[in-house]
Parts: sequence; structure tokens; C-alpha cells
Amino acid sequence: MEKKFRILVAKPGLDGHDRGAKIIANALRDAGMEVIYTGLHQTPEMIVEAAVQEDVDAIGLSILSGAHLVIFSKVMELLKKEEAQEILVFGGGIIPEDDIEKLTKIGVGKIFTPGTSTSEVISYLKNSLKN
Repeated sequence: MEKKFRILVAKPGLDGHDRGAKIIANALRDAGMEVIYTGLHQTPEMIVEAAVQEDVDAIGLSILSGAHLVIFSKVMELLKKEEAQEILVFGGGIIPEDDIEKLTKIGVGKIFTPGTSTSEVISYLKNSLKN
């Protein structure tokens, strides 16, 4: 039997637009994954705490506010502090190409930009988490 992946989808910061996060959460559920959606206005501390408590395989962050470098960096730092670096962190939103490179260097997995199909996100997670 295939393992059912647990994914936490979070909407950090003050950004109030969560349509994309909800679309991804629903698509992941439809693909057979267990999804915990934290809702709006989450702090990095709240996200990491929930991820550790829920024993998730991955954290997906949806960020449209421009605070992606700060938020992803803090989440990665907190995961390390909690000795939970095995949790895959990926994201989506309006993130410039130069910043995607910076995020990759600190250990963030894939960043999905607007227009990415949900099937691409599902494939990425299935391939990345199957080990």
C-alpha cells in the first residue's frame, strides 16, 4: 500500500488572498494526500509548530505579499531548530526568478508561479516524497 502523504498548506503574513492555497489544498486532497490547511495570517512559528505537531511530510507556503525571502528563511530556520529539516518546504506565489534561486540555496524545494497546473504540483510532491 502506498503511503498517504501529509501536506500542510499555509498562508503566512498579512496577505488576505487565499484562493490559490485553497485550490492547491483541494487538488492535493483529490490526489489522495492528507491536507492540513492552516488558513490566513499564519506566522512562521505557527506554521512550523503545526507541521511538527501534525507530523507532515511537506509544507506548502502561498505568498503573494512580497515577504517571501523573510518568511521562507524563518520557516527553514525554525525547522532546523526543531530538528525537522526532513520536512520538504515548497511554495507558490508571485516570486521573482532571482529570489527563487535564493530560496533554493537555503533549502526550499520548488517554487510554483502563477499559471502552474495543479497536476505539476502533485507530480512534484509524489516524486519528491516517495523516498
